[in-house]
Amino acid sequence: MSYESMIAEMIILDGHNNDPIQAYTARPMGPGPFPGIVLIHHLPGWDEWYRETTRKFAHHGYAAISPNLYERAGEGSAEDVAAKVRAEGGVSDAQMVGDVDAAMDWLKSQQFSTGKAAVFGTCSGGRHAVIYCSKTEKADACLDLWGGRVVMAEEDLNEKLPQAPIDMTADLNCPILGLFGNEDQAPSAEQVDQHEKKLQEHGKTYEFHRYDGAGHGFFYYNRPLHRVEQCNDGWEKLFAFVKKYVG
Repeated sequence: MSYESMIAEMIILDGHNNDPIQAYTARPMGPGPFPGIVLIHHLPGWDEWYRETTRKFAHHGYAAISPNLYERAGEGSAEDVAAKVRAEGGVSDAQMVGDVDAAMDWLKSQQFSTGKAAVFGTCSGGRHAVIYCSKTEKADACLDLWGGRVVMAEEDLNEKLPQAPIDMTADLNCPILGLFGNEDQAPSAEQVDQHEKKLQEHGKTYEFHRYDGAGHGFFYYNRPLHRVEQCNDGWEKLFAFVKKYVG
C-alpha cells in the first residue's frame, strides 16, 4: 500500500550531550499508527538523497526520521559540511549513538507510532546502523546497505572509533539485513564473508544479499554508481524484511 499524502517537516532534537541537532521527518497523513524508520545518513552528508529516502519510507507507510549527524560542523552545503567533518576525522561512534538514540526516542514517543522501528543506513550509515543496534536494544531491525569499515584493522581504531563493529556481533540485538555489491571495495566481498561468518557463529538472524555487476552505492540514482536492476531488487528485499520484523 502506498500513501500519496504525507507530512514532512524539520524538528530539533536533544542529541548527544543534549546538543541541539536538526532532524528531517516524514510520515503518511492520518492518525496511524505507523511503524518507524530511523535513517542514518552516509559519509557524503545529510543530503538531498536522504531527504528523498525519508519521504520514500513515508510513501510506503512508515514514520521516518533522519537526524543530522554533522550538525556540530555548522551550516553550508551537504558536500562542504561533509568535507569539513572528514577533515576533522569524522564523528565519534559514541556521539553517533547518542544522536540516533534521540531520533529513536522521539519517533517511538509519538502518538502515531506503533512502537516498533528499524534503523537504516548506507555507506558509513550502514556501519553506524550495525553499531547502534549492538549498543542499544531499541531497534527491531537493522538495515545495513554496503556499510564500510564493519571489519577494521587494529591500526584503524582510534579514540573516535574504538571498536570494530564486527567485534560487537555478540551484542547485536535485532535481525539484520545486508545489501552489498560484489564489486565494492569498502566493504569488499571478503569482508562481507567475515561479517556473515561472525553472524553465523553467534546465531544471529540475518539476510545478506549480494549483487553482481554492482559496487558501492548502487541505490544512488544520481550517481554513476546506480544500477537499476540491482537497486529495484534491493528495495523489494528491504521492504519485505522491514514488513516481517517491524510491520
